[in-house]
Amino acid sequence: MIDVLGLLMGVIAGLRALTPAAAVSWAAYLGLLNVAGSWLSFLGSIWTAIILTVLAIGELVTDQLPSTPSRKIPMQFGARVLIGAVAGIAIAGPANWLLGALAGIVGAVIGTLGGASVRSQLAANFGKDAPAAFIEDAVAIIGAALIVLALK
Repeated sequence: MIDVLGLLMGVIAGLRALTPAAAVSWAAYLGLLNVAGSWLSFLGSIWTAIILTVLAIGELVTDQLPSTPSRKIPMQFGARVLIGAVAGIAIAGPANWLLGALAGIVGAVIGTLGGASVRSQLAANFGKDAPAAFIEDAVAIIGAALIVLALK
């Protein structure tokens, strides 16, 4: 089950890179993820959760700008894969870190490529990108929240 949650959080990273980082940080802060004593212990800090939340909100805003680069360029793609891996590791825990990392990476690739495809189809159907972007935002936020709640 944990590997599925890591995969799903990776998919969310493919949609919105910083949403899973904020979600995992809040989960660690609230005690739903045990990261104490690991290199991910910084995720359990309230300051980390707040900073990542502010950055995630900023990403939601900048995603609406026409000048925002494609999620498929190497820098954007790489960030999504990295955050997917870290989220997967945090969810899987230290005993299953490799499986968590792989699940998060695979999910991020699926989310990045699949999310871009679905969004472009939605934008074509709507005749503009904004409604498609808002739907993608909602899926990312609600999906991350549901994954965190499944950790209980």
